[in-house]
Amino acid sequence: MSNTTVTTYVDQLIPIIFGYYSLSLIIIGSIFNTLTMLILCRGNFRNINERPTIHYMRAIAIIDILILYVWNLNRFTLNIYGFTIRTMTIGSCKINLFFNYSLLQISAWLRIFICLDRYFALSRLHRTWFSRSKSTLIIIASIISFFVLLNLHLLIFGCHYNSNGTINPNSALYAITPLWDNVHLVLYNFIPILFIIILNTAVIYHLIRRHQQRIIQNSRIQHRSISITLVITTFLFLSMTAPSNIIYAFFYSTVSSIVINIFAVLVYTYHVLSFPLYLFTWNEFRQEFIKMILCRSSLRRIQPTLAPTLSHR
Repeated sequence: MSNTTVTTYVDQLIPIIFGYYSLSLIIIGSIFNTLTMLILCRGNFRNINERPTIHYMRAIAIIDILILYVWNLNRFTLNIYGFTIRTMTIGSCKINLFFNYSLLQISAWLRIFICLDRYFALSRLHRTWFSRSKSTLIIIASIISFFVLLNLHLLIFGCHYNSNGTINPNSALYAITPLWDNVHLVLYNFIPILFIIILNTAVIYHLIRRHQQRIIQNSRIQHRSISITLVITTFLFLSMTAPSNIIYAFFYSTVSSIVINIFAVLVYTYHVLSFPLYLFTWNEFRQEFIKMILCRSSLRRIQPTLAPTLSHR
């Protein structure tokens, strides 16, 4: 077999691999994030007043499911069937464009506020406004509303027909790319990276300090366990998402398509990893998962007591 034949075969095989990998991310990610959501609605996690951080984690599980469908579904249909859902109609183009930017930005900023929540939980003796359940719901709603409004112009002005009848994802009034790619890079990576590094550094400092002083009480042990898990999760976010967005923003025309695809699937692979990360690093989550698999309630079974018998006269 000649080198040319081998090269041609590899060139044909790589898109198929990326296509089916994208489909597997949708399937596995949907299962994993649904399991995460179900577990976080069970047992001790129902007491949101004790740990409002669970609100953030539930929201991220839902957002991560939606994220997986936008880009991966287009990549699968393109690589396997030769078309994308985004370019089928103007409506599908607008929806894909809008959700692809807004969902990723919402996901990143939810993770910033998780880090902020962990910082206040470990650094303050008393609860702050940020550590209340109602406040957490207000923050989540505000983040979602802000990025929906920020990207709303894509839903209104994005996508138009070219003269030859094909669909152009840019606006007829202005060039969405690369302008909005650069805005997205700042909102999805640069600012989150800065905040996450600063806040995680502070969280790690307080974890080490409390461990050295040996003043961790039972409630603080719970804070320590979940904090370590979320520090690992957010640092993975930085390492797996930043390279792809930098390549898309600055090196798209100079880097090979294989490299672009590798880093792109790395971004979306991250949104599948919450469940295994929680399972291996968070003992309470793992115990609740085992209980769910074994169909056991998190509550202790109440032993029946016999009613006192009446004495006969």
